[in-house]
Amino acid sequence: MKKQAVVIYEKDNVATCVDHIPAGTTISFFRGSQAESLTVCQDIPLGHKVALIPIAQSSHVVKYGESIGAATIDIQPGQHVHVHNMESQRGRGDLDTDKEGSR
Repeated sequence: MKKQAVVIYEKDNVATCVDHIPAGTTISFFRGSQAESLTVCQDIPLGHKVALIPIAQSSHVVKYGESIGAATIDIQPGQHVHVHNMESQRGRGDLDTDKEGSR
């Protein structure tokens, strides 16, 4: 099996593609020791993420076993996950509820 995407932790809900993946391609990857496959429904550029399971709007996008942001819309398995449908929740001064003046 040629691995086309990498899942770092079993609880990740996205995988990182190690090649450019055209829409309609069935990709292979390992989740833990289990080989899995998924058909992508959008072009996924090299190094970008693909959803492995449905990710509801406002839900965490999980990579490295950690939340890397929140979905801004519902994301279906096989869809490209990037800045067009998720946003980071880290380092956001506009989300910092413990800022000076907000106490």
